[in-house]
Amino acid sequence: MIVPRMQPAAQPGDFQVGCMWDGATKGGSHSAGGMVLLGPDRTLLLARGVQFPQLDDPMMVELLVLREAIVWCMEQGLAVVRFEGDAKVIIDRINQAIMRDSRLGAVLEEIGHYFRTQSSFSVRFVGRENNRVAHLVARKALSLYPTMSCFFDSQSWLVYRV
Repeated sequence: MIVPRMQPAAQPGDFQVGCMWDGATKGGSHSAGGMVLLGPDRTLLLARGVQFPQLDDPMMVELLVLREAIVWCMEQGLAVVRFEGDAKVIIDRINQAIMRDSRLGAVLEEIGHYFRTQSSFSVRFVGRENNRVAHLVARKALSLYPTMSCFFDSQSWLVYRV
């Protein structure tokens, strides 16, 4: 499937997208994540699911999905992005620049680096009820195991299940 490439805004402050993310695990055998790009008016632009075979740590899954979302937005050429998720512990650590954790440290540090170098990227907490679409994409990616990546560029699948 061909994924449309979005063009960055002419002025960084003129166009801001939201990128919601969420992780999901299944029986300790594999995990997946969902990412959803939203336009300035909160309409669905694009959704993506990714999988993490043999990973059962929910916090690590959330971190890896956020890292994938950041890289995905950079690949799309997006200049101003607000990342939104329901993993409060992770978001607090990023916003407070707390990067030390024996099992999460390297990924936390990499994510912190992205936010330090991309000054127009921000991250904020949203409640689980406001993150349902990203969660549905993550659950769908889990059901497609072992397919490694899936893209949803049609709103009909998500609207039908929301």
